[in-house]
Amino acid sequence: MILNRYERTIAKRYLLPGKGEGFIFLVAAISLGAVALGVAALIIVMSVMNGFRAELFDKIVGLNGHAVIQGYDGRLPDWQRVAEQAKRTPGVTSATPLIEQPLMASANGRVEGVLVRGMRVQDIRSNPTIASNVKSGDIRTLTPGSNRVAIGSRLAEALGTYPGGEISLISPEGRSTPIGTVPRIVSYTVAATFEVGVFDYDNAFVVMPTEDAQNLLMLGNDVGMIEVEVADPDKVGEQMAALQPIVQGKGVVVDWRSMNSALFEALEVERIAMFVVLSLIILVAVFNILSSLIMLVRAKTRDIAILRTMGASRSGMMKIFVTVGVIIGSLGIVLGVVLGAIFLFFRQSVVNFIQLVTGQNLWDPSVRFLSELPSKTDPVEVTAIVVTALVLSFLSTLYPAWKAASTDPVQVLRYE
Repeated sequence: MILNRYERTIAKRYLLPGKGEGFIFLVAAISLGAVALGVAALIIVMSVMNGFRAELFDKIVGLNGHAVIQGYDGRLPDWQRVAEQAKRTPGVTSATPLIEQPLMASANGRVEGVLVRGMRVQDIRSNPTIASNVKSGDIRTLTPGSNRVAIGSRLAEALGTYPGGEISLISPEGRSTPIGTVPRIVSYTVAATFEVGVFDYDNAFVVMPTEDAQNLLMLGNDVGMIEVEVADPDKVGEQMAALQPIVQGKGVVVDWRSMNSALFEALEVERIAMFVVLSLIILVAVFNILSSLIMLVRAKTRDIAILRTMGASRSGMMKIFVTVGVIIGSLGIVLGVVLGAIFLFFRQSVVNFIQLVTGQNLWDPSVRFLSELPSKTDPVEVTAIVVTALVLSFLSTLYPAWKAASTDPVQVLRYE
């Protein structure tokens, strides 16, 4: 839609308030602000939802892999052969032996439920989810036979123990005696604390070398599971299907979708619902553009009639009012994108400020899994939001522009 010189001049004049048109300008400014708020709200919410999913996926997969081959009764015999078969499977990038067992931990007269994880020393040091998030202590001191462990930061707070302190792990699988089974209690020195950012992990994980975990749980040379990582997480089901016959009778193969299906499906449903609901804000905003243009057309009816008598075409009048409405919508979209970017950049500061003012904990990690408000802006989604707002703004201009173009100069100027 190309405007000639006089059409651009008239559109420019109609965008600025004339004498006695302050109310129309105010309605147009409110329309612009409403579009900006709607676009900003959509960008902020979608970015936070994407960030929440991405952070959860990275942290959950960082500790649990894309899939696990889990042995029956917590034991996976002949795990070396299974691991080698897994590594040779197309698409698999690594297969790591693990031991995981829920136990009880005590320290300083406090008792907490924990999840003991046995990992090879090289895997502990090379796992970025753990090694890159050490808060205190030195994770390199974890060696087989050292009786040292690394624990989650919130577990350390709950038990009141920190690097250099002692923690006792209580296993119900103890020694059999004439009076029954005696729980096995082993004391360890805390070598380091880590915080991966997922509350459930930081509040429960106790990491130790595989050999120490085997001794604690009396597993011999067995492990509990093999953690598998693949090149394409979205195709993990197809790649793991080849391992099913190998582990049949020994264990089961579970991928990340099965382990966390309810959580990720809930996030996806919530993401779509939020997009639809917040799109209504933009829809309300474009109705404001519609009403402001209708008022502008009524106020400029005499001017439109004079322009028509001077040779202005119907299409020219339509282009003028469509341009006015689209410019209002476009300015609102640009302002909304800027507002959304600023809010996302300072999002955690905003949350902290609101918590300080209200005295309420708005971001409780025990409820929301993550320690901080995440964000991940998807350019494709931002483009979709911008295009949607622009299309709605354009559609809202058609009726007022048609009314302006259909003005009959004879009827308007009859009594002038």
